[in-house]
Amino acid sequence: MKRLSIKEIHKGFRAKEFSPTEFVKEYTKDIKKKNDSYNAFLAILEEKAVLDAEAVEKRLMSGEDIRVLEGIPVSYKDFIHTKGIPTTYGGEIDRHHVPEDNASVVVQLNQAGAVNVGKTNLHEYAFGITSNNPHYGPVRNPWNTEFTPGGSSGGSAAAVAANMSVVSIGTDTGGSIRIPSASCGLVGLKPTYDLLDSKGVFNISWSLDHIGPITANVEDNALVMKALTDTSYEEDLTTDIRGLRVGVPVNYFNERIENEVKAQFEESLKCLEKLGAILIDVDMSMANAAFPHTFTLAGCEAVYIHKDRMERSIDQYGADVRGVLEASAEIKSVDYITALKERTNISQQVDNVFANIDVLVTPTVPAVTKPIGVEEVLFNGKPEPIFNCMIRYTSLFNITGHPAMSLPVGYSSDKLPIGIQLVGKKHREDLLFKASYAYEQHYLQPFYEERDRICIGEPVQF
Repeated sequence: MKRLSIKEIHKGFRAKEFSPTEFVKEYTKDIKKKNDSYNAFLAILEEKAVLDAEAVEKRLMSGEDIRVLEGIPVSYKDFIHTKGIPTTYGGEIDRHHVPEDNASVVVQLNQAGAVNVGKTNLHEYAFGITSNNPHYGPVRNPWNTEFTPGGSSGGSAAAVAANMSVVSIGTDTGGSIRIPSASCGLVGLKPTYDLLDSKGVFNISWSLDHIGPITANVEDNALVMKALTDTSYEEDLTTDIRGLRVGVPVNYFNERIENEVKAQFEESLKCLEKLGAILIDVDMSMANAAFPHTFTLAGCEAVYIHKDRMERSIDQYGADVRGVLEASAEIKSVDYITALKERTNISQQVDNVFANIDVLVTPTVPAVTKPIGVEEVLFNGKPEPIFNCMIRYTSLFNITGHPAMSLPVGYSSDKLPIGIQLVGKKHREDLLFKASYAYEQHYLQPFYEERDRICIGEPVQF
């Protein structure tokens, strides 16, 4: 199917160019055809999706004016509760878990009229960044199926990249929305901590967990966030960012980085400057202190959440997640308390950075995505665990709670996507949408065309 934006689909429904039922039927048919290649979905809800689309069509045919998300195919990371639909958390232990209620985010999008087309694959218990799931199989990147889409929301990103879902809702504890968005050439937003209601979403770490949307473009992301917050972010979309103060780190975010990622980042800074943004050097050395606290907070809280499962079913965890949980069980309580205290101090230091800037920009990840099964990344001949590498630039903003968005800006010589991360003041998602939309509208159309050529191929027209 040809990729259409939310507004293009909405316009097609209202003009009766195609019906919601016809559209969703084709969409679910396409999902079933493609899923063997990408393993993006753990559950495809074809029958339910068509029934929901028929309800939208009935309202449309009766003369009602439908809202912008009505009939839009959306998927949910299988970490998010869906009433009466298996929600496995990506684990063997919870393979047969069926929630009695929908998560709040599902309730909100249901009320907005979005159509749930399925549950997406993920790294086991969302505790990793490759989405190489030992129980349900690895998710494959639509840019190159030998490569990981990133994680832990890898199925969500692969689904949107391959046009198997217009929107997918993911979770992010150390970068799990932004990393796969960068790895699949998409727009992924981790909003301000606690901006979205996380009721009904399983936890890794209540101190670090966020939920947010992954979309193919900036406007779609803004429209989803409007439905979830009742804030008209689409009104902030502009192609004029003259005078916007953009912070550029002079340290940490330019260290241990692949040359092609660094080059694309530097080119993106030139593009922002051409648009009239004012680039301001900023000190981000607090990120060095923050990084180990991510592991302490996530590890300790995950052990608490998993303690019953670990006691009765430790052998049912995959090797990597089991190893992390067992190691985390040895962390001392004083280290956990220290991490909580330092979280407050580091958050204040990042707040102080924003006293002089509107938006901070960094690379999203230090390296392009790697082949499935690769567990280390080399920098100057020295290996670094892929988990540590890929969360190095994103996890700071889980510690601090600042909103952060990954925006695609190009690709490597091997045609693997590269993204930048835009970070804002708390509760100033509007500035992220403003900056990212201006960049997108001026520079990203050729990238989007190439992405869709690679990930979708020849479109099927209605």
